[in-house]
Amino acid sequence: MSDELEALLLERAALTLEELAAGCCVEVSWVVARVQADVLHDNPPTDPALWSFSGRDLLRLRRIRALERDFDANPELAALVADLVEELDRLRTRLSRAGLATD
Repeated sequence: MSDELEALLLERAALTLEELAAGCCVEVSWVVARVQADVLHDNPPTDPALWSFSGRDLLRLRRIRALERDFDANPELAALVADLVEELDRLRTRLSRAGLATD
């Protein structure tokens, strides 16, 4: 199953902090640090127990984790690259819907 399809299937799911960490194979503290660095949520509630995440959040955090691991990128740089990849995906979708080739 592709990451995009997995994210779409999970979009309606509300993942807890612990579930998100498990889905990314990281410690909860790693997720908390990324949320606090504003690479995942803009304005989360103060209490991490109240945080809720979507399938798109899971996909984004997996991408950030991979960038940090594979390229030794800091969280902010990994988030910027994730932003660019997500924007490319949106643009490709728009081109495809317009009937234009995305090769």
